Amino acid sequence: MRRTVAPRVPGTQRTCRLTACLIATAALLPPLLILPASGADEAEDQRLQNAFTNAAREFHVPSSVLLSVSYMQSRWDSHPGTPSVAGGYGPMHLVEAEGRAPSPAAAPAAPGGGTGSALAGTGSAPGGHTVQPADLERAARLIKVTPAELRTDAVANVRGGAALLAAAQRHLGKPLSQDPEDWWQAVERFPGTPDVTTAATYADDVFTLIRRGAHRTTAEGQDVTLPASPGVRSNPGPQLPPRPKEVECPPELACDWLAAPHVQIDEDGDYGNHDLADRPRDQKIEYIVIHDTEATLPNMFKTVQDPTEASWHYSIRSADGHVTQHIRTKDEAWHSGSQFVNARSIGVEHEGFLAHPGAWYTEQMYRSSARLVRFLAKKYDVPLDRQHVFGHDNVPAPTGDSIPEMHEDPGPFWDWRHYFDLLGAPLKATAGPDSDMVMILTDYATHKPRYTGCDGPGKRCQPHGSSAVRLHTAPADDAPLIQDPGRRPDGEESTEDVSDLGSRVSTGQTFAVAGRSGEWTAIWFQGNKAWFKNPADHPTAVGASGRMVTPKAGLDEIPVYGRALPEEEAYPEGMEEDTDTPLPYTLRAGQRYVTQAGVSSSYVDRSTFTDVPQPVVLGREMYYEIQFGHRLAYVRANDVDLVQASTGSAGAPDQQSGPAGR
Repeated sequence: MRRTVAPRVPGTQRTCRLTACLIATAALLPPLLILPASGADEAEDQRLQNAFTNAAREFHVPSSVLLSVSYMQSRWDSHPGTPSVAGGYGPMHLVEAEGRAPSPAAAPAAPGGGTGSALAGTGSAPGGHTVQPADLERAARLIKVTPAELRTDAVANVRGGAALLAAAQRHLGKPLSQDPEDWWQAVERFPGTPDVTTAATYADDVFTLIRRGAHRTTAEGQDVTLPASPGVRSNPGPQLPPRPKEVECPPELACDWLAAPHVQIDEDGDYGNHDLADRPRDQKIEYIVIHDTEATLPNMFKTVQDPTEASWHYSIRSADGHVTQHIRTKDEAWHSGSQFVNARSIGVEHEGFLAHPGAWYTEQMYRSSARLVRFLAKKYDVPLDRQHVFGHDNVPAPTGDSIPEMHEDPGPFWDWRHYFDLLGAPLKATAGPDSDMVMILTDYATHKPRYTGCDGPGKRCQPHGSSAVRLHTAPADDAPLIQDPGRRPDGEESTEDVSDLGSRVSTGQTFAVAGRSGEWTAIWFQGNKAWFKNPADHPTAVGASGRMVTPKAGLDEIPVYGRALPEEEAYPEGMEEDTDTPLPYTLRAGQRYVTQAGVSSSYVDRSTFTDVPQPVVLGREMYYEIQFGHRLAYVRANDVDLVQASTGSAGAPDQQSGPAGR
């Protein structure tokens, strides 16, 4: 049973994460196994590197091609015994027929007159040949092992992938050359991508990685390096097919159109499932919000075509990163839980479940998403930072009573550091270690805090890399976790549950330093000092430069808001003012919070059905967007002074008065 969206109340939640769509994926995910002990005389963290070297030699595949294909398939992670959403196993992501995702069919026509022509991965295979995913059973036959070995043994899995590449090369009538450039077509065919756009983009990514090189410590602790080969050239690729005129995507992405309906749904004037607008003419697009679906994509396609449900602009498929657009970016989708954010943002859904990232958050999905977001950010001048590209879990609650209902996706296992690398805006230190500001920046592969609740309440999750860092009330591991009075007004304590945001910060978020004690750093967080472990030899945060806000002299405390609404005088005669109330937090004198943007106030009345965009009320009141807790928030510019952070231990911060732009 799907949730029905009630008639719109300004500031109330519009969300696309539907608990009724949850599926019992836990039963499909057996416990992780350690990397097999084959080759016990090898260095413990070099077994996988040696497996690539040996398999490349055995099957006469260039090692750079084998390493790069595996990186594109899995980022070299093994997850032994655990299949991805597409039924793929191991570092080569060899796909088992029983677990293989069904070939997507054309979607049904969308209600309300949409075209509904979601090709979703259909199209001619590269060069007109039939393609299949990297077949686990065929690989097992080629190297004469059981399929079970390829599921659990990373070394055998690499050998199977190398054998499949060599077989594809021979099928193409090409030599088993040591020149990587000779392997372009075999690489295109390896993942079994059924459309030419995605296949060409995949191969281009593989060869770009060969030129640049890569190094990573995997989830299983294996140290793997792909040396750079800058002289290797790319193939120009095939002529790409036309796509629907409604689609707004970069040319190298496979994108389709499946319309969300904008129709009146009852006699009271309620309507769904998005709002017509004329952005950026009437309202600047300032944010891109990253979601996960918490449902399978076919269910979400049904949801987005239901006029009584929520909506979003784009969906990205886990298996291959295929993109489907539902709403033009000029219009406002109901996706974030805040009408204020909806009016200024684009919502991007990723097929997946936050509690099972290894199965759903695939490299191809990350790369497609980053290409799309980079394209949208350039088109609409959205800064590539964590106050403008953020998760559904970072959206500010519009009102105090809505805080407990705000969402948690994409969760602590979304790899923000890798994502911003793909965006071309890497997260890194911009100041010394003693600066007045810090950016959370975990080593994702090795930072594995304890979580519970992935496979049932209270049950410990399998260790996994994480972007999140927990906060304590004092500089000690046994100190209580920081509490969020807005999220849990009844006074319940924060927990280690995978969906509990009460005491967490995330990679890329930037905070003002409130103190230091040994290996511990304190930041200002929702009006309190919050401590996290930050040892110099393995830091979870780095020095940052930038601006902060602090209450003006003479003000003991100032209110914090979930929206930046206009002053009363800005509303035209006859329009009811949307009165704002502060969130249940306090920003006190002496505290500081990082800002990366000044925000103009605005309001759009979307409360009645209309087939033309409603006017946007623009106010003179200015705000600053701040990183106040795990979520963002807003303060009035007239209540604060700007503070420029010092970049080291010497010197006091400079204060400036008044608002400033981005």
